[in-house]
Amino acid sequence: MPCDSSSLTVHSKCTIFPHRKSTMEDLKLSVSDLPMLSCHYIQKGCLFTRPSSTTTDSLISLLKDSLSQTLSHFPPLAGRLKTDSDGYVYITCNDAGVDFIHASDTNIFVRDVISPGCVPVCVKSFFTCDRMVSYNGHYNPILAVQVTELADGVFIGCSVNHSVTDGTSFWNFFNTFAELTRGIKKISKVGQPDFSRNSVLISPAVLKLPHGGPTVSFNENEALSERIFSFSREAILKLKGIANNNNNKKINDQSVELIGKQNNDPLFNNGKIMNVILETFFKNAVSKPPESEISSFQALCALLWRAVTRGRKLNPAKMTTFRMAVNCRARLNPNLDPFYFGNAIQSIPTYASCGDVLSKDLRWCAQQLNKNVVAHNDSTIRRFVDSWEKNPVCFPLGNFDGASMTMGSSPRFPMYDNDFGWGRPLAVRSGGANKFDGKISAFPGREGGGSVDLEVVLKPETMAMIESDYEFMQYVS
Repeated sequence: MPCDSSSLTVHSKCTIFPHRKSTMEDLKLSVSDLPMLSCHYIQKGCLFTRPSSTTTDSLISLLKDSLSQTLSHFPPLAGRLKTDSDGYVYITCNDAGVDFIHASDTNIFVRDVISPGCVPVCVKSFFTCDRMVSYNGHYNPILAVQVTELADGVFIGCSVNHSVTDGTSFWNFFNTFAELTRGIKKISKVGQPDFSRNSVLISPAVLKLPHGGPTVSFNENEALSERIFSFSREAILKLKGIANNNNNKKINDQSVELIGKQNNDPLFNNGKIMNVILETFFKNAVSKPPESEISSFQALCALLWRAVTRGRKLNPAKMTTFRMAVNCRARLNPNLDPFYFGNAIQSIPTYASCGDVLSKDLRWCAQQLNKNVVAHNDSTIRRFVDSWEKNPVCFPLGNFDGASMTMGSSPRFPMYDNDFGWGRPLAVRSGGANKFDGKISAFPGREGGGSVDLEVVLKPETMAMIESDYEFMQYVS
């Protein structure tokens, strides 16, 4: 039967508290956190087969207990936002708790959720905090978990305040939640969240907010189409090869591979032989410094940029924008901890005329994206911070000129590295949060190996165009 959201039944709603009281001091929101106060809560979750070895009551009880344990490792998620008399916004780790909802819709099957084509509307019902703006964390839970039983599956959906977490922090929480549910008694030190607030991202600037808080900057009621496009490892590698013009790099690539292999071989790891290898490499190298290799993801983004621009039928002279969110943790000097808790992301815009995007080739488009990503280093991040401090504003999400695209999430996030005790996820899905014409989210493909799923949100007429776009669809699984 059609997958709709009208038959969802909510069985219970309660507050879950951390099983240990928090001793953590207030955490000040950073220059990456504060702009998200006008964004919706993040809504992400995983679809699983229905566990056959446990009853519904015991499953819900288990998830409540493990969520309580998980909150003790992530005290900010059980807290609330507060603004002091000077206008600074903090997370107060006051153990106020999180929402836990148990719901069911036995008219929906796993096949309904993961079937090809447009994402069914019922997926939005798997999440709570619909259209809740992050500023509302002052008086609403920062996190809400909804467990929805389906006819043959279960969906665990989380809604979390975007001014408190980014994707890295979210998936660290979600996977820890799974570990503790599965029975792991102690989480790995590798994944321990870092709550430090001593980087350049912590600023003395004050973000002035309107009375009652900010609102989202896009039309929440716009009619949109949403679809998951899947790309196999083979398709991704083919795109990467085209973007890097690999035929012209063959000699250099072989030399690099030789160095890589023999540098780790004790028979070759001596000065004379390595000097010969290096000499061979530099003789074959071009005289100018080699360009940074275009990543497979940048090549995929270029493919989508071209298809959407073509589908929108815009004036060739009109400027189009492709925005990519980048993780600043390893780009700052000194680096932030890989599991720094909070937002540590910045948005990189790449501009080009519609005419250039369509008249030049995929390699050119990918090069434009690559240049900006490579250039986004410690100095660039600090310039972004300085610029924001001079004019503190919330992040303007949306497609204001009809020619923009915004890429969020990441295929590097460990979205399938979780098992609550009854197997890996069948799929990752998101709710209706922060969706507008041109909003794209990237997920790793379930089969791994470099495969990618793109969640694409567009106007219906544009979606119809890219679904019949040969250059684009030839790479879609």
